[in-house]
Amino acid sequence: MQLHHLASRLYGTPLLVARSKLDIILSVLGERIHWPEPQSALPTPVTRNQSVAPTGIAVVPVYGTLVRRSLGLDAASGLASYSELGAMLDAAAADPAVSGILLDIDSPGGEAGGVFELAQLVRAADAVKPVWAIASDSAYSAAYAIACAASRVYVTQTGGVGSIGVIAMHVDQSARDAQAGYRYTAITAGDQKNDFSPHQPLDKEASARLQSEVDRLYGIFIDHVAAMRGLESRFVRSTQAGLYFGPDAVAAGLADVLGGFDAAVSDFTTFLSARRVRNAATHSLSASANSPPKPPRKEVHMNAEDPDTGTDPANPNPSVAPGAPPAAPEAEKDSDVGLEDAVNAATKAARADAVAIAELCQLAGQPQRTAAFLAEGASEGQVRRQLLASRADSPEISSVIHPDAAAKAASADQNPLIKAVKKLTGKD
Repeated sequence: MQLHHLASRLYGTPLLVARSKLDIILSVLGERIHWPEPQSALPTPVTRNQSVAPTGIAVVPVYGTLVRRSLGLDAASGLASYSELGAMLDAAAADPAVSGILLDIDSPGGEAGGVFELAQLVRAADAVKPVWAIASDSAYSAAYAIACAASRVYVTQTGGVGSIGVIAMHVDQSARDAQAGYRYTAITAGDQKNDFSPHQPLDKEASARLQSEVDRLYGIFIDHVAAMRGLESRFVRSTQAGLYFGPDAVAAGLADVLGGFDAAVSDFTTFLSARRVRNAATHSLSASANSPPKPPRKEVHMNAEDPDTGTDPANPNPSVAPGAPPAAPEAEKDSDVGLEDAVNAATKAARADAVAIAELCQLAGQPQRTAAFLAEGASEGQVRRQLLASRADSPEISSVIHPDAAAKAASADQNPLIKAVKKLTGKD
């Protein structure tokens, strides 16, 4: 194991890691390379299996201490590399079977090098497919830099986020060297070449240079979180690298929802389903607008009830809830019906509903509301009722009604609205 090389990546270099975890890492390394270590109790190793999500959601596990490269060490070492996580993100974004990406995060943070590039990759992937994140149970420092780049962040009841700060450690073992009879002499060219050597005390100039780099990275971290979360930089800085748990994380604006992994997956599934419906409806409306006119699907009545049958055209079958899809014929329920037929039927139904809604809005003189109704996923009956309500509240309606109109017996043939529909659909 390249422990000496790992040690060089921990001492004398800025890190985006929670202090408690840093003490544990130093305890392990100190024992093996004979460097002084904090007196911290080591936790019992825990093995976590990757969670399985429903079809369409790719779960990217962000577990353990984060490094730019894992140096050939596997996940059992407790390391996760930014390059491996980036590869998983790229694969999920390119996979046509994936509709959304969920970052399952349990990490204290890690190296500064490479974390902001990975966070930008998360934001770029979110522009292609929705990327959500969950702190289950921790997303600290570098891990939070990754989490906050997602468009939605969950945190568990016992989970925490934050530690938005930078830390650098220097170990001075010159007294221990002298006690052991060692004296190190560095022959260098360049005044700063031997900065941060563990075999001599840290001088003021070297300390100032290291502090300057820590401050620079801190500013980058602050601005990154502020931009990703839509917060003011001064507020992010005011957290002073503190940890925020459960509901406090949501109240502080560092997370969006309090919930566990199953809740996040359930909400994500619902969100993706609604998104597919909206996209299908919008596509259907666009296709209908660009295609040659076709005979109308049916007569479209603006009346709350059909004057001929006394039933609601949006719900001719009272036993079926308004807005519910029509029951499939028995023949379509046979096991030999292919998925392609079902998809085609659903597409035709969505296109027919979109056309009907567009006709209603056009007839009501409110074509600008078509896109909003489709985005809401409103049914034809719901659209009809909303348009009727808006017309009833409009002062323009009362201005064109004859004062003695109420005394006349209304009929379907005398209704100017129905006449317009019949003329539009060629039913005159």
